[in-house]
Amino acid sequence: MAGVGKLLKTAQKMQRSIETLQAELEAREIEVTAAGGAVRVKVSAAGKFVALSLDPEFLKEDSKVVSDTILAAVQDAGKQAKELNESEMQKVTSAFQMPGIF
Repeated sequence: MAGVGKLLKTAQKMQRSIETLQAELEAREIEVTAAGGAVRVKVSAAGKFVALSLDPEFLKEDSKVVSDTILAAVQDAGKQAKELNESEMQKVTSAFQMPGIF
C-alpha cells in the first residue's frame, strides 16, 4: 500500500502544478497582428480572447477583406495560444512519471 500513497501524493502534486500553470497561462497574453498592424488581437495563453483593435482606416477597405483579415488574426491567435498551452502543460505533466499510467 505504500506505493498507492506515493502515487496519490504524486498525483496531488501534479494537480497543484497544473492549477498553478493554468493561472499563469490565464495571465500571460499573446498579441497577434495582421494587415501591417491594422488588426490586433490579444488572447491569453489559456485561450481567452482579451482584446481586438482595428485601425479605423482599415475599416474603409472592402468588407470581405476586413472580415477575412480579422478572422485570420483571430484564428492565428487561438492557434498560438493552444500551442503555447499544450507546450507548457507537457512540461508539467512530463515531470511526473507514473509508471503504467502516463
